Amino acid sequence: MPLSAPADRDHIHTRHVECRGYRRADGLWDIEGHMTDVKTYAFTNDWRGEITPGVPLHEMWIRITVDEDLLIHEIEAVTDNSPFRMCPDIVGNFQRLKGLRMVGGFTNKMKAAVGGAEGCTHLVELMGPIATTAFQTIFPLKTKREKTAEEIAAAVEAPPKRPPLLDSCHAFASDSPITKKSWPAFYTGPKDEA
Repeated sequence: MPLSAPADRDHIHTRHVECRGYRRADGLWDIEGHMTDVKTYAFTNDWRGEITPGVPLHEMWIRITVDEDLLIHEIEAVTDNSPFRMCPDIVGNFQRLKGLRMVGGFTNKMKAAVGGAEGCTHLVELMGPIATTAFQTIFPLKTKREKTAEEIAAAVEAPPKRPPLLDSCHAFASDSPITKKSWPAFYTGPKDEA
């Protein structure tokens, strides 16, 4: 178990988020996310009546279709379970995300389009892991293809392209050993003494 032993406690709530990435036959990519919030106790909801343990209070789905540059071509949002009758009425607003790219600044653009009263907190939150899943699904295959193209370009002495992951986290810092091994042309750490 990666965490230390916990104090005595009672399980009250579970949020489950699952995202999956798919390569489509037409060259695009589908990324699907599913989120549920479940209580371990029964409670009364004004709209749905009694919600029993294990029945989702929230259950939302999103599917985005993107190209390999993370441009959103299609999006579908669905609310199967919610605490209020009106919650599913907002899913159509997520069409506003078509044409956005899931790159730097995406979160702010998404929140401007479907944040606050223009969207659903839970669907907006689900877009975070969906964006990460899109990157994790597409990037390795795109990098493998580009590496082959880069090797061909290297044969004609073309300058290397700056890796998108460079400086995106501690492991990919320009002075890290990972960068030194993976992208030596972009490594800025100490040089080996001969």
